Amino acid sequence: MSFEETTKIINSKESQVLISEAEIKEKVKELGKKIAEDYRGKCPILVGVLNGSFIFCADLFRAIDIDCEVDFIKISSYGDAMETSGEVKLLKDTDAHLRDRHVIVVEDIVDSGYSVEYLRKKIQATHPKSLKFVSLLIKEEGAQVPYHIDYIGFKIPNRFVVGYGLDYAQKFRNLPQVYVLNENS
Repeated sequence: MSFEETTKIINSKESQVLISEAEIKEKVKELGKKIAEDYRGKCPILVGVLNGSFIFCADLFRAIDIDCEVDFIKISSYGDAMETSGEVKLLKDTDAHLRDRHVIVVEDIVDSGYSVEYLRKKIQATHPKSLKFVSLLIKEEGAQVPYHIDYIGFKIPNRFVVGYGLDYAQKFRNLPQVYVLNENS
């Protein structure tokens, strides 16, 4: 799909802005402030879940006004589909050692809960000092397993969304807003 085709889909009546760029920026500042308050005097490490969270993770990292570090982990449960397969695969592990560290996993979106629970078990096995999760978006109606997110940006309906790091077949990540993408697009 070309950039022109992508633009046409997003600008069509079939797609709509769900969360504006301004709303995202304000929420990221709010989350960064809350994390900084909670971790003052500590040096947490943010673990961004690739590929989707890289934009959110970078913006959040800049919004936290205390010493902190960043690393990334890459998992897959979607491939190029619009629904999770339910099977989570590790594609890239963190480079940092997480033992005795304050770890904050940064997710772009949580729906089924499979990824969160996979990451919780994987990271708990490294014996961190603490482990919390932050997600820009939560689809509560999509939960297939119980999960807990400590810092939540927005709760959204159970619709397929793109933009601000979220993709469909690796497209749409560079959009500054979050859009509901019509499944027929």
